[in-house]
Amino acid sequence: MSNNLIFYDTETTGIHKDFSQIIQCGSILTDSNLTFIDQQNIGSAPLPWVIPQPKAMLTNKKINSFKSNISHYQMMKDIQHQWKEWCADNPSIFITYNGHAFDEELIRRQFWCNLLEPYITNTNQNGRLDLMLMIHNIASFFSDEISIPLFKDGPTISIKLEHLAKEHGIDVSDAHDAISDCKFMIGLCKAIKDKLPEVFESFLNISSKEGVKNLLHSNEFLALGEVYRRHSFKYPVVMCGADNSRPNDICFFDLSFDPDEILDLDFTEINKMVQAGGRDLPLKKYKINKTIPICSHKLLTSNNHFDISHDELQRRADIVKLNEDFFTKVSQALEDRIMNFPEPDYLEGKIYSGGFPSYRDQDLMKEFHISNEVEHLIKISRNFEDERFRLLAERIICTQYEGEIPDDIKNRYDDLIHERVQTDGKWGSVEKSLQEIEKLLEETEEDEDLKILNATKEKILSMKK
Repeated sequence: MSNNLIFYDTETTGIHKDFSQIIQCGSILTDSNLTFIDQQNIGSAPLPWVIPQPKAMLTNKKINSFKSNISHYQMMKDIQHQWKEWCADNPSIFITYNGHAFDEELIRRQFWCNLLEPYITNTNQNGRLDLMLMIHNIASFFSDEISIPLFKDGPTISIKLEHLAKEHGIDVSDAHDAISDCKFMIGLCKAIKDKLPEVFESFLNISSKEGVKNLLHSNEFLALGEVYRRHSFKYPVVMCGADNSRPNDICFFDLSFDPDEILDLDFTEINKMVQAGGRDLPLKKYKINKTIPICSHKLLTSNNHFDISHDELQRRADIVKLNEDFFTKVSQALEDRIMNFPEPDYLEGKIYSGGFPSYRDQDLMKEFHISNEVEHLIKISRNFEDERFRLLAERIICTQYEGEIPDDIKNRYDDLIHERVQTDGKWGSVEKSLQEIEKLLEETEEDEDLKILNATKEKILSMKK
């Protein structure tokens, strides 16, 4: 059975992954032929401590969220319930646009902050595909088949979803609405599937780690395409190393370089290349748990993408793959990297620190979601082994209920509100946002923008009361 596809997009209060909030999430379920099956379009009110950023609101226009009676907790529960239901009988591929950098990280964090499973898009045989990274490959190698718009008048290109959709005849009048952006993605995928069916299928295949591994361990060299600063770059590559301590991290060898000049370098020189990275070096680091903009060179519709013949590139690829000593050196250099990530200062950023919940805490989370009695929810919150989940549960309780909440919990909640509203930090600044609104009001004459800015101003002022 072919995987179904779930296209999703979010509209948010800002661009900071830890402190912005999803206020709309649109999801559309299709079959593998991109035929519509179902959709969900849901939004919520901003949390009391989240400052809506004026420019974000001008972009998404979701000021109706300010008066929503749907809580963030309820919205996130509904999203997860719907996605799980769609995937119950058939694993799905979750498709986003620039999702690996933003939407996917945001949805994970906000599932986690609501005591929900954060990794449902890439567990239980589900896969995930960042369509923007697929477009990196298509812009580099298949622009004759799939037209890529110019940025302004050129010569550089634009890979913004809205511009690509318009280029392919898709109505973009409702851009920056989550459901509309899902429809743009589906329309773009239909164009790709129609003109490049094997390329489209290849990217669906590498939406899982196993699919990526199958391609990496194939015998042919691969075509890696990247778009950087609106320019496309093409690389013929083959895998040449893997980090045993970080199983998602791998390294490619750029076959534009003669392997005879690289393979016999000593470990010190190879280590320098691995540590340095960069576009102009023969070694390129990637992660197999994210979309890699690669395809088999056999899918290329032209043989003139590289300055070297495909036969010579394949000969070089075979030399690299057969050199076990070089693979070992590169793998060791990957493993020797020191990657110290500072401990996050704030609760929202601690999804990747502190480990997974214990079995006991997982059971408590399930119990938490089916209870609607505040006394029982408080009891559950006090029994979490992990302090992170206790504090997150307290936040949910305080935003969902107005009953008898113990003083210690209420005081921690009041401290959170005071910190986020009365002080400046990574979460933003009430005063600076109000100043920005006043500046934007002076600069615009558009009625819709004036309405959005005034509504945002009213919302932020209400936070100070």
